[in-house]
This record gives sequence, structure tokens and C-alpha cells, in this order.
Amino acid sequence: MALHFETLKTRALTALAFVIVMIGGLSWNGWSFIFLFAFIHFGCWFEFVKLMKKINAQNYIANSFLGLLYITLPVIMMIDLGFDASIFAKDQGIENLHTLDYSAVIPCGIIFSIWINDTMAYLVGSLIGRTPFSKISPKKTWEGTVGGAILCVIAVGYFSGHINAAKIISVNHWIIIAAICSIAGTGGDLLESKLKRMADVKDSGSIMPGHGGFLDRFDSLLIAVPFVWLYIKLLV
Repeated sequence: MALHFETLKTRALTALAFVIVMIGGLSWNGWSFIFLFAFIHFGCWFEFVKLMKKINAQNYIANSFLGLLYITLPVIMMIDLGFDASIFAKDQGIENLHTLDYSAVIPCGIIFSIWINDTMAYLVGSLIGRTPFSKISPKKTWEGTVGGAILCVIAVGYFSGHINAAKIISVNHWIIIAAICSIAGTGGDLLESKLKRMADVKDSGSIMPGHGGFLDRFDSLLIAVPFVWLYIKLLV
């Protein structure tokens, strides 16, 4: 898969604007965090219902209720992790709390892990990818998938040991969270690709040039969050 610089430029500019909005919503305070994910929640729901209608117009209303598991539950879990993180911060004596006893550390760690994995998988796959990973997503390669996961774990492990706020949990936990995000996130990407194939559409929406819609952007997050939530609740 060749590296297309015009495509990369469009994706990079869109990603920059996207990152600014996301970081602002995550880091301002607890209310902005809730508002951000409420917006993401309804954006994903809007696109999900459209996909369900294209897949099966007769039963799309009933099928759309699957969005409660696919979209609503992960968003609730993500918000819960934001407030759980404040408890970890208090235990470690780290003063990074905001309104509503919210801390952005764990939500940011999950999102950054997914971003790093996606970016590295795209770059590695574009440069050296040769072996198709799945028929569901023909452009995805084994080289890109494995390379993205390895580089994600290395990057998160390194930065979590050098950023004070990240010390609310150990580096080992961050490494496992990064691995979970890489594996589950890839599964989320394939799931959404399958839904788009069934609906016969290229993108779930068009809100972000080069990235598609809400589901295109948050497909990995929606599947990764429940697994990270379970790991943190049970083992951290």
C-alpha cells in the first residue's frame, strides 16, 4: 500500500483540528468532558441508525437498539473512568483534579493509545504492508497492525514513565492498557468496516474530511473502552 502524501496531508489537518477539540473537552473540566462525550454519543447514534436503515430498512428501528450496547454503554464507561481517575489521583497525592472531581488522565491515556496505534498502523502499513489482515478491511495489513500495536505499547510505556500525571497507575498497567486498546481497537475498526460493507457505504458520515464520520473516528474507542474499564475495575 503506497503512502499517498495528499491523503496524509488532508488527514493530518483534519486530525489537528480534531485533536484540539478533543484535548479541550477532555482537559478543561468535568462538565466539558461530559458535554464532549454526550456530543460524540449522539453523533455516533445518528450515524448508526442511518447504517441500520441501509442494512435493513424494515427492521432498522429494532436493530438500532443494539446501539445501547455498541455506543451508549462504552460512553457511560468512559465517563465513569474519568471520575475513577480522580480517585487514583487522590490516592497518589497528585493534584490534577478539576470540577466534579474529574481527572483526564485515564481517558486521555485510552484515547492517546488508540491514536498512536491507528497512526503507527497506517504509517507502517503504508510503508511496508504487504500481507492483507482481513477481507473486511482490504487496506489493513498484518505488518501495519502488528507494527502499530508494538509501537503503541512502546510509546505509552515510555511516556507513562515520564509524565507525572500518568503516575496515578503504574507503567505496567499503562502497558497493558495500551495493548488492550491496540487489540480491541483493531476489532472495533473491523466491526465498523463490516457494518459499512453491509450498508454498502464508504464512510459512516462526512463530518471529518479524510476521516469520515463519528463512527469512523470512534469505532476503535467504542470497543476498547469496555475492555479497559473491566481491566481497571478488576485489576488496578
